[in-house]
Amino acid sequence: MSFGLPFSIPYPLEAQTGYWDKVTSTIDWCEENYVVSPYVAEAMNTLSNSVFILLAVFAVYSSVKNKHEIRFAIISLGFMLVGVGSWLFHMTLKYEFQLLDELPMIYATCVPMWSIFSEGRDSTTSVVILLTVIFSANLLTAIYMYFKDPTIHQVAYAIMNVIIVLKSYLLTEENVHDERAKKNLFRTMGLGIAIFLSGYFLWNMDVHFCDSWIDLRRFLGMPYGFFFELHSWWHILTGTGVYFYVVYLEYLRLFLIGKQDQYEFINHFGFLPEIVLKKEKQS
Repeated sequence: MSFGLPFSIPYPLEAQTGYWDKVTSTIDWCEENYVVSPYVAEAMNTLSNSVFILLAVFAVYSSVKNKHEIRFAIISLGFMLVGVGSWLFHMTLKYEFQLLDELPMIYATCVPMWSIFSEGRDSTTSVVILLTVIFSANLLTAIYMYFKDPTIHQVAYAIMNVIIVLKSYLLTEENVHDERAKKNLFRTMGLGIAIFLSGYFLWNMDVHFCDSWIDLRRFLGMPYGFFFELHSWWHILTGTGVYFYVVYLEYLRLFLIGKQDQYEFINHFGFLPEIVLKKEKQS
């Protein structure tokens, strides 16, 4: 029963199947299935990936426009593939699209993993690191697909990101001596981590208190209940947090290769960071 807010629409009963037939994914999230459209299993969890995808597209565009190294375009394309995979997964709740959501998260993270651990290494060592990262990602894929336990993926992804954060922090401390630049770097890193962890907190709230959120959403009705689809906020916040971290890694890399004077750190709307070529800003 809905609360009767202005323009509130009561939620229909959850459907067991819709256009995409029965659920085959190993996870079915807290958003009720096919209550908004018979063509979309989890409507808000699907739509919220648009933020993820748009930020990734902008990151690719910025990387190419500002002549950053190709590694950052690849990271951003991987980031975009996660958003596309997640869109398809939540729209269909099919296992093959679940893999397209989850596995690119690991593969996209492999590029910054290789990048930061190759800093200061010769080309042979860099190739060895790359091959080690690729082998590890494939081994993890095989293990995950054999056991089909999402916890394996979640723990591996978390460990990889913690390692990247710690290593990039040490690289910043050791190699960036401009205090203003270091402040911008750590501010961007800190915001990225804080935004990401906020999303992770809401993800856990969604998982552990699902029945309460369903009751609240049905009490409020649509569209008000949409704001309490916490997994959707996970997409928005983690997408934003990852974007911030990509910008941080771009800026750090410029200091490591001695090109920091050719670029400038700017914030669009006082919030969205970008590393731009100085000549691009002046044109």
